[in-house]
Amino acid sequence: MDAEDAVRLRRAIARLARQLNSSATDEGLTPTQASVLGLIVGRGPVGLPELMRLEHLNPTMLSRVVGRLDELGLIVRSPDPDDLRSVTVSVTDDGRTVHERIKTLRAAAVSDAAGRLAAAEQQALIAALDAMDHLADELK
Repeated sequence: MDAEDAVRLRRAIARLARQLNSSATDEGLTPTQASVLGLIVGRGPVGLPELMRLEHLNPTMLSRVVGRLDELGLIVRSPDPDDLRSVTVSVTDDGRTVHERIKTLRAAAVSDAAGRLAAAEQQALIAALDAMDHLADELK
């Protein structure tokens, strides 16, 4: 892939991310809060160091995000049984419900937009899914 194609791909991914992130605000969450909630749903209970690593957040920002999700009743903090100086976070039923609504809104937005593309473009997107997943793994 040449540099120009790499720039176009990065721009397209960034535009998609911005547009999809806006669905989190419908639930009163920032994109970062929605992302952290999704990680907790998928991996929880999870420790704060792992969340920092996965989200690339500094401790202060993560503390604010976790604090807000806790305030909203979407997660709960518990002492880590292996290290009582640390906490783990897990999702509540309300948190799971909010996450599912965000996921459903995002999936519908992608499906609706893709449905307006030509059939060949839809097939090209589907064919690119494995490569996009592999690219995401390589960027870690």
